[in-house]
Amino acid sequence: MSNTAPESDVNTRLAGIEAQLQQFNQLLSGLSERVARVEDNFIVVADFYKYKKLRDLLTQGDFREADWETIRVIQAIAGEPNVESITPEDMRQFPCDELRVIDSLWRTYSKGRFGFSVQMQIYQSVGGSLETTIAQDTKFIEHFGEQVGWRVDNKWLKCDDLDYTLAAPIGCHPSRWWNSSFGSKMTNYFFNRLLTCGI
Repeated sequence: MSNTAPESDVNTRLAGIEAQLQQFNQLLSGLSERVARVEDNFIVVADFYKYKKLRDLLTQGDFREADWETIRVIQAIAGEPNVESITPEDMRQFPCDELRVIDSLWRTYSKGRFGFSVQMQIYQSVGGSLETTIAQDTKFIEHFGEQVGWRVDNKWLKCDDLDYTLAAPIGCHPSRWWNSSFGSKMTNYFFNRLLTCGI
């Protein structure tokens, strides 16, 4: 009888410790998400002027102008005066943190409908992968284009003909950036960069 009381005490204590560990794990999980948000905010604050106009346009729901501004921001980061000067090779070294900020702004102000990470998920859902980007496989880009509303009846739409409201297909924007003079080569290189950056 004297042995069972201490054993039940130990079990009670162990159950209490286990409950505390679960609470601690939940706190840690929530903390890492908050740290990621703070890091995103810090980057935006550090480069406030670089992202201010994009954030303002997205806040207003002006997705058409925000799409143009996204190109201007990418040009500024790449140090190129026009988008045609940005090569697929330039994309291989494009800063991941900058892509994350642009993505975060688009996701936040589109209620999770638009952004590079949303587009990346769609590309992967149609079978796109790091290997398909390296192989320059256009089949997956075409499937992706159909999913996001850029391709209808086997034809690519012009950016001006896209829907720039929240009613647009998920992943539709940003869209103009993808319309590169390097065609599918740039698309594959950009998807490759998003994958290697973990976006």
